[in-house]
Amino acid sequence: MMAEPESRDALTVLVVDDDRSNVESLERIFQREGMRILSANDAKTALEFVRTHRVNVVVTDLMMPGTTGLDLLRAVKQLSPEVEVVLMTAYGTVETAVSAMRDGAYDFVEKPLKRHAIVKSVRKAAERGRLLAENQSLKAEIRILTKREIVGNSPVLRRVIEVATQAAPSTATVLVLGESGTGKELIARYIHERSARSKGPFVAVNCAAIPESILESELFGYERGAFTGAVAKKEGRFAKAGGGTLFLDEIGELSPQVQVKLLRVVQEGEYEPLGGNTVRSDVRLLAATNRDLITEVKEGRFREDLYYRLNVVAVTSPPLRSRREDIPLLVDHFLALYCAKNGRARMRVSAGALEKLADYAWPGNVRELENVVERAVVLSRGEELTERDLPDGIAEAKRIDAEPITFTVGVTLDDVENRVIKETLRHTRGDKTLAAQLLGISARTIYRRLDGAAAESDE
Repeated sequence: MMAEPESRDALTVLVVDDDRSNVESLERIFQREGMRILSANDAKTALEFVRTHRVNVVVTDLMMPGTTGLDLLRAVKQLSPEVEVVLMTAYGTVETAVSAMRDGAYDFVEKPLKRHAIVKSVRKAAERGRLLAENQSLKAEIRILTKREIVGNSPVLRRVIEVATQAAPSTATVLVLGESGTGKELIARYIHERSARSKGPFVAVNCAAIPESILESELFGYERGAFTGAVAKKEGRFAKAGGGTLFLDEIGELSPQVQVKLLRVVQEGEYEPLGGNTVRSDVRLLAATNRDLITEVKEGRFREDLYYRLNVVAVTSPPLRSRREDIPLLVDHFLALYCAKNGRARMRVSAGALEKLADYAWPGNVRELENVVERAVVLSRGEELTERDLPDGIAEAKRIDAEPITFTVGVTLDDVENRVIKETLRHTRGDKTLAAQLLGISARTIYRRLDGAAAESDE
């Protein structure tokens, strides 16, 4: 057996044959091509080389005493799937070639070997192995980066995670509250992954994205012939989430009819597919909304009994403006993600850009920040994300640092709230949507307050 000195860049070929003259001939051929050579006269020695050396291609004889070339092929693929194998034999048959290819051989060459043919086959095999290794490495990196995770270390976020961690092992229904774009689904997934149902499916349903007319059948399924066009049975999302977790996002958008059926599932643990019989539900239910469900209940748009059934444990996903200290971590996370996705070298972020990102009010929360970073990665030509790469509205933003508001003892709560709303509107230059997001209330509440104040002044 023979081993050339280590070289990180040289292509390494392991030649396996019990015919020493054939091994020496191949060694001379591959050495002239600048390749690094390893050689063995049996499968056992060859496998030891594969275990202990960085081998790119194995060139092995098919017919050897003891372990055959096909047996060695299977062992190599089991030990190191990225190593390509080229088989050589003087007894080539179509059946043997097909069997070899099925077991993962890159090529099948017949003796007597032609120098040009064997070199070409080995180089192509090595290139294929290199591309497959790069592809697997990139996929693994993207898989790690794209795994949606909660990023941040701010006190307000840590408190949310603590509640979610405590709730996760239980069977309690959890209601995740918060503005759009704050990561409510990430919290739901966090709970699922730490629950006893983590090995089961996590099925997410955006109730606002499915037309009201078909939401019921999407959730509960239907039997064949249940209605015109129902030509086959269809499983609903409850059935698909069996043994796992069903996450109902934007649950405040449910129609009264669907609310009634959902209440039965929560109370009784069963439901009826359209046109079918009663089915037991085996899901852990998590729900989320950006609406003020208490107001929805008071105004008759959401069932009070369903609200209390869902609100066993409430978790509020904080807006980004309340966790500005997490912005650098989030920017770094999204830069890594989108640079990898777009095949770019890892970008940095300038101090000026980071300051602008921290100053912005982020009405769209983390989702808006993610979109801004992705846009910058795609459009930037430099290696650093700078202020020039930011949208105008963010590049020109100034942090809203409101002055303290003082009140005299005895002032009514209504007056306090009205003044806070007016001061916030002054800082947002009349932008009621942004003011509502900064205050953590609905824009409708601001309009109602302003209308009430105007009515009182008219009197």
